[in-house]
Amino acid sequence: MVRCLCAFFVLVGVIASLGCSDSVPAGAGGAGGDDNTLHIVATTGMVRDVVAAVAGDRAVVTGLLGAGVDPHLYTPTRADIQSLMNAEAIFYNGLLLEGKMTDALIRAATSGKPVHAVTESIDESSLLEPEDFEGHYDPHVWMDPSAWMRTIDVVRDALTALDPEGASVFASNAKAYRERIEALDAYAAGVLATVPESARVLITAHDAFNYFGERYTYEVVGIQGISTESEAGVRAIDGIVTLLVERSVGAVFVESTVSDRSVRAIIEGARSKGHTVVIGGELFSDAMGDQGTYEGTYIGMIDHNVTTIARALGGEAPARGMQGKLAE
Repeated sequence: MVRCLCAFFVLVGVIASLGCSDSVPAGAGGAGGDDNTLHIVATTGMVRDVVAAVAGDRAVVTGLLGAGVDPHLYTPTRADIQSLMNAEAIFYNGLLLEGKMTDALIRAATSGKPVHAVTESIDESSLLEPEDFEGHYDPHVWMDPSAWMRTIDVVRDALTALDPEGASVFASNAKAYRERIEALDAYAAGVLATVPESARVLITAHDAFNYFGERYTYEVVGIQGISTESEAGVRAIDGIVTLLVERSVGAVFVESTVSDRSVRAIIEGARSKGHTVVIGGELFSDAMGDQGTYEGTYIGMIDHNVTTIARALGGEAPARGMQGKLAE
């Protein structure tokens, strides 16, 4: 049922983008005034970042969800809905990440507005479908930079359809952004490989890092499920404590958008068995850092995560990350 809804939603977006008679073409003003600048709305910060990188100065891209906001639980405000309806195009993650925004996105698409899921071109064979989340795919694709790169072409093509005169700019920007993410992926693979194999266990508040684990060969354990609406049970916590003790894992991680209550229960459980575990740091999972900071970009977000994980689990990574830009 959920997969059918997802397919319907993508279909609505395709129909809207191909048959949009009511949207304002590039250069015709509309929501943006009298200039040629496109005015676009994106849902999460990760989506906003890729759209802004490809659009360059031919668009103003507004993100609805800021730092620390959980897209699984977020309900759009009246102002958000107005922003969606005023935009010339909308980009969202898809794969049901923005669950409570579905009605608003469908409403925008059926009004004749271009609405695009940036994950729509990722082949199903590349998507993960965890056992405990039957019926649809894990939406946290951005945790694997090599997979997230596939969203670039979706954005480039959608922007070109909306603003054909900007085609060469979008193509050039897409190429440059792809090269930056390729460098990020190479850095991540390098520093994460310095962690001893026995310690390559990533324990976090919820299951947002499955694509990370698949890409970099880490065992990933989320205390909660993929959606932050689920709760961690006593049996699950006991099992993770046993894993920590048996593998001598010394660090677990909290997330910027999820309560640390379950993580601290794990630490206390390990302590009761004579094993010391510390919080290795706070990771960005469903949202990036504050806008205007390096960690408030997709590249900065992933740089922070892999650098923090590698250093906490006994690997080697520069304290301030790939480019020396991480906050001290």
